[in-house]
Amino acid sequence: MPSTEEIRNEIRKTLSDPTPLYALAGAGDLAYQKLREVPGRVEALAADRKAAQEAAVARLQEAQGKLVDAQARVVGTVTALPTDLKSLQEKAQEFALQQAGLAAGLAIKAKEVYDELAERGKVVVARPARSGGESVTVERAESVPVDVEEGEAGGGEPAETSKPAAKKTARPRKSPDAGQ
Repeated sequence: MPSTEEIRNEIRKTLSDPTPLYALAGAGDLAYQKLREVPGRVEALAADRKAAQEAAVARLQEAQGKLVDAQARVVGTVTALPTDLKSLQEKAQEFALQQAGLAAGLAIKAKEVYDELAERGKVVVARPARSGGESVTVERAESVPVDVEEGEAGGGEPAETSKPAAKKTARPRKSPDAGQ
């Protein structure tokens, strides 16, 4: 921790440094210089006011010409719009019908897949639990597609699988005293 004497010396040095005072004086001088330029700029703008007005009038006339041209284009577009709307409406209806047909087809396909998965789930739930690594014969519904990897080539016939058995879940063991 600095001593009191060191702190006093640091404060004296800070207070005796004229740099902040110089910066403040410089900022004041810059502001004074800029303010002295303001009356000259105001006079120049007042003198140039007539030229600015003329330029503004010219720009206004140019804008009015563009507006008249734009109005003519809008009128032409609006008159052509009813025929365009009819063709656009026909195209939109045709597209909507196509999409409705596509959506219906996809809904049918989704229902078929859902039913197949449900049937497959029934078979999985109904089959006995596998024990060890032995092969198990599983009966499957004929409409349920089976992957070739599972041992069936799609004939709907039961097949033996040679996949390793799924992990068994641990069941709590009964202690010898539990039956008493």
